Amino acid sequence: MTRVVLGVSGASGAALALDCAAALVRAQVEVDLVLSVMAERTLAEEIGPEAQDRLCTLATRVHPRGDLGAEIASGSCPVSGMIVAPCSMRSLAAIAHGFDDNLLTRAAGVQLKERRPLVLLTREAPLTLAHLKNMQAAAEMGAVILPPVPAFYLRPASLAEVTAQIAARAVDLLRLAPPLAQAWSPADDPRD
Repeated sequence: MTRVVLGVSGASGAALALDCAAALVRAQVEVDLVLSVMAERTLAEEIGPEAQDRLCTLATRVHPRGDLGAEIASGSCPVSGMIVAPCSMRSLAAIAHGFDDNLLTRAAGVQLKERRPLVLLTREAPLTLAHLKNMQAAAEMGAVILPPVPAFYLRPASLAEVTAQIAARAVDLLRLAPPLAQAWSPADDPRD
C-alpha cells in the first residue's frame, strides 16, 4: 500500500491537518504522522482537546518528533511523498535550509533529496521577505508551496468546505490517486 508522511507544525490552521489525514485515508494511503510541539498546542486550541487523538486515529503510524532514527528519516523508507499541513514559517525555514533538527524537518529533507513530492501548506500573513525567500528556496529544491487559499470560485458554504477542498488539493498534488478536489467548471461560473 502507498505511504505518505503527514507533518503537522504549529501554524494556525490545525483543521487542515485533520482534513489532509482524512483525504489520504479516502485515497487509500497509509499515513505516517509526525507532530511538532506547537502542533499539539494548536490542535487543542483551535479544534479542542480531542483533536490530537482524532488525528492519530487516522494515522497508520505515529512517530515521535524527536526520533531522528525513525524509519521516515531515511531515504530507503518507501514513502511516496509528504505533506506539511499546516506548515509554520519556522518549519519552512528549517526545510529550506536543511536544518533537520526534528523528525518533521528531517522527513521533509528526505523527500527533497530523494526527489519525492513535498507539499507545504505554508500558513502566515502578511509575509516578510525572509518568508518569501524561504518559499523560493524550498520551491527551487522541488517543494510545492501551497498556501491554504480558499477556492472562492467554488462558492463554499462553510469553513469546513474550504479546508476540505484545500486538503484534497494537497493530496492531489502527490498524484497518487484520482483527483479528490472539486474542479472548477465554466458551467458553474456564476458570471455567465
